Amino acid sequence: MITIRPRDERGHNKIGWLDSHFSFSFDQYYDPNHMGFRQLRVINEDVIAPGQGFGMHPHRDMEILTWVLEGALEHRDSTGSRGVIRPGELQHMTAGSGVTHSEFNASASKPVHLLQIWILPDRRNLKPAYEQFTFPEDSWNGNFQLLAGEGAPVAIHQSAKLFAARMKPGEEITQPLESGRYAWVQVARGKVRLNGTELLAGDGAAISDETELKFQAKEPSEVLLFDLA
Repeated sequence: MITIRPRDERGHNKIGWLDSHFSFSFDQYYDPNHMGFRQLRVINEDVIAPGQGFGMHPHRDMEILTWVLEGALEHRDSTGSRGVIRPGELQHMTAGSGVTHSEFNASASKPVHLLQIWILPDRRNLKPAYEQFTFPEDSWNGNFQLLAGEGAPVAIHQSAKLFAARMKPGEEITQPLESGRYAWVQVARGKVRLNGTELLAGDGAAISDETELKFQAKEPSEVLLFDLA
């Protein structure tokens, strides 16, 4: 079963420097029918104006992943970690027992476009940690690449995996889904068909009782795939 979360039905908030769309309930946007999916709690699509961003603010007991689509995002946190995240780089922060961090557009002239993802951890009060990994341009080979989870360069504290694919027009990818597992698909850019259903940039899809996911790109596309318990 595939249940589409249309992009135009997401929550939306726009202030002077920030334009955000929420796949699930977040902050002042509340929808009891969209509180998350399995362990996946947040997918926020943010566009941050040049030189602007979120000042130091707290998190705890959450696995936080940041995937930049365009531009560059500067991160600092209370563990002493800092970094600039660009397209093709995945940032992971274990908020655990408590951490504060800031996120600012690293450019004074161009916006940054990103997806921020929260996954519920498998236990509370973990030690806060930060990591960042670059996936080289030549590693995108027409299949889903494992970014985070068991066996991936980036580890997370949950029985979940994050994959991503960059697809050319007409390209097809078939991805198996083990029995008893669930999936969430988020189209980051472009247009694809998933098991015959068309999805546009910003669309999401909750998937259960499927053993195979067939993707076909209708234009240059980037797709995130979450494999969930």
